[in-house]
Amino acid sequence: MSETQQNDSQNNNGQTIIINQNNSSNGIGTAGFVLSIVALIIGCVPILGWFVWFLGLLLSFIGIFKKPRTLAMIGLFISLIGIILLLFVFANLALFGASSAALDGL
Repeated sequence: MSETQQNDSQNNNGQTIIINQNNSSNGIGTAGFVLSIVALIIGCVPILGWFVWFLGLLLSFIGIFKKPRTLAMIGLFISLIGIILLLFVFANLALFGASSAALDGL
């Protein structure tokens, strides 16, 4: 072993320094986060948008039980915002349909 390599792996006191990096990731939570964002963008496409939204919600929910939880929680939050927007749109469409049907009867 050359002297420069010894200096890289040992400090001045002759002690070996071991750096143990924890590269944990939550692939399911990240996939749920990405699908939740995609669902917000294509949410107006009737079947495809709902399918992507449901997958984002499901994967984000599963990802909450693994660490790190940050992206999974954000994905779940975005999915819940998406369902609120979806319910709001359907309620407005139903209200519009009921009011137009009532006006047609006059």
